[in-house]
Amino acid sequence: MNKEEKVFKVAAIQLSPVLFDRDGTTEKVIKAIEKCGQEGIRLAVFPETFIPNYPYFAWVQPPAVIAELHGKLYEQAVDIPGPVTDAVGSAVKKSGTVVVIGVNERDEGSLYNTQIIFDSDGSLLGKRRKIMPTFHERMIWGWGDGSGLRVFETTVGRIGALICWEHFMPLARYALIAEREKIHCSHFPGSMAGDSMSKQIDAAIRHHAMESGSFVINATGWLTDKQRSEICTDESLIKYLRGGMCTAIVAPYGLYLAGPLPEGEDMAVAEIDLKSIVRQKNVLDTVGHYSRPDILRLRIDRSLRKVVEEMTTDFQEISDKHAEPNSSQGS
Repeated sequence: MNKEEKVFKVAAIQLSPVLFDRDGTTEKVIKAIEKCGQEGIRLAVFPETFIPNYPYFAWVQPPAVIAELHGKLYEQAVDIPGPVTDAVGSAVKKSGTVVVIGVNERDEGSLYNTQIIFDSDGSLLGKRRKIMPTFHERMIWGWGDGSGLRVFETTVGRIGALICWEHFMPLARYALIAEREKIHCSHFPGSMAGDSMSKQIDAAIRHHAMESGSFVINATGWLTDKQRSEICTDESLIKYLRGGMCTAIVAPYGLYLAGPLPEGEDMAVAEIDLKSIVRQKNVLDTVGHYSRPDILRLRIDRSLRKVVEEMTTDFQEISDKHAEPNSSQGS
């Protein structure tokens, strides 16, 4: 794609996973990417933790009985980098489509809710982990840190990405707005919490579009009736595995360009014009003429959190400082 090009097609992908099957779900992703390439789609967003699947079981089953399913999810989780990122990257390179996808990332003994971003040449630009798992998710995933809270430079422009209820963390959103994201990629699990969740997503993505002055591409997953019954056999709880759909594309002025999609597998596709961002920001630029940094500012720690930090250098500096006077006196 010519870097000067400002008008292009984008897609939000709504699919059902192959439950607890990393390779099967990855194959569905690759086929969807191939379709995007055939249709000239320059950016595609897939649902939250789509590979191998969102841990719906933790939402409808008590902690005492989910250990085996957690282990199953771990066995089918994604190493970054690894075979899944290699396969997706290869498909991306062939299609020429920038891709943002959610996975369950495996890192030694822990799982993380992670977004991975591929540029159109198939290169893995980076990953970011959800900084605060929501409610039941804390039994499944560890916390991310600020190192991934940034904008990625791609062939279609500056992309920011957040996961699900991170959109109700205003400072996390502002961190991306302040880096002048032009396209915001978001995703939610889908098939969860009914119509109330659909309304929450609608409010979140439309508000962020207006506040950031960016296009929002949001993808939600979807479960078939058979998958719902596999996740939960209690009829009184299966109802909580319905609804929650809002796969859509939103313009910087807060209106839908495509979607929201109903239940089922499909793509929301729209042509976007990046010049619309300037027109919206003429009215509302929350990091420009509509900001007050003399009153309100954001401080961000984007450092990578490590469980071990070597202190040898610091101790050596202290030792050297104490040694200096003694050596001068003795000379």
